[in-house]
Amino acid sequence: MTDPVSGLTEQVVASFAATPSPRLRTVLESLVRHLHAFIGEVALTEAEWQAAIDFLTRTGQLCDDQRQEFVLLSDVLGASMATVAVNQPATTGTVANSEPPTESTVLGPFFVAGAPRAELGADISAGAAGQPCYVSGTVHGGAGEPVPGARLEVWEADEDGFYDVQRLGGGLANRAHLFAGADGGYRFWSVRPAPYPIPDDGPVGELLAATGRGPMRPAHIHFQVSAPGYRTLTTHIFSAGGEYLDRDAVFGVKDSLIKSFVDCPPGTGPDGRRLDRPWSRVTFDIVLAPTTVEAS
Repeated sequence: MTDPVSGLTEQVVASFAATPSPRLRTVLESLVRHLHAFIGEVALTEAEWQAAIDFLTRTGQLCDDQRQEFVLLSDVLGASMATVAVNQPATTGTVANSEPPTESTVLGPFFVAGAPRAELGADISAGAAGQPCYVSGTVHGGAGEPVPGARLEVWEADEDGFYDVQRLGGGLANRAHLFAGADGGYRFWSVRPAPYPIPDDGPVGELLAATGRGPMRPAHIHFQVSAPGYRTLTTHIFSAGGEYLDRDAVFGVKDSLIKSFVDCPPGTGPDGRRLDRPWSRVTFDIVLAPTTVEAS
């Protein structure tokens, strides 16, 4: 049977022949071939294509400086994690017996540039609801060398499952940037993370409902870590034993990122802070990959 779109596909591909950027030309040619093949494979109807355009239009209309519905769509389709997988550094570095870099995962739609600076040991919760949680660890390279001054961006939801940007007029909370000390160590207070649903009141929520999928994410804290000479790491840590680890709506869970949050009774924290209610602590040591990593 003759492919009804093959001639059209080659015409469109040929239209990019004069593209100055070789990389852009490669991407567009591949995109057209895959898109046309998909249309042919499922025999897409004109009504379905119009519905898809309407869906994407509404997705774009819902985006603003506090909500990124397109990132959410990328996440629930697994495209974000597929891109992470393609760009994840090699699991072993170029130095013999080096430690593998910490695994990456999705950025998510709630990253905010320009978060306030916090000093080491500060409480970044800014009054957000939740059990106090002490987060600490080190930032080092694969050979064990500390990375002093590494910049850590951290952010998370409160115990009700809301990020600061989802609360109108509430200001920034559970969000900050800080710098590792001379030994690569870092520490801060926040709140113990809780599971929460991704925003499902828009087109992405319609997609999840239509396919019988849930919107829940397991409890986690976001990290983005950068330092000269090292690849920027975007990752989370997840709470061991928590709900939804096996059915994260955005497919972001990796076994190496599941960490134990230890329950502690009221008393004195690691830094001398007095706590009159239960609290928790977690340790997360971060290994950065060098800027240039050879495949192993």
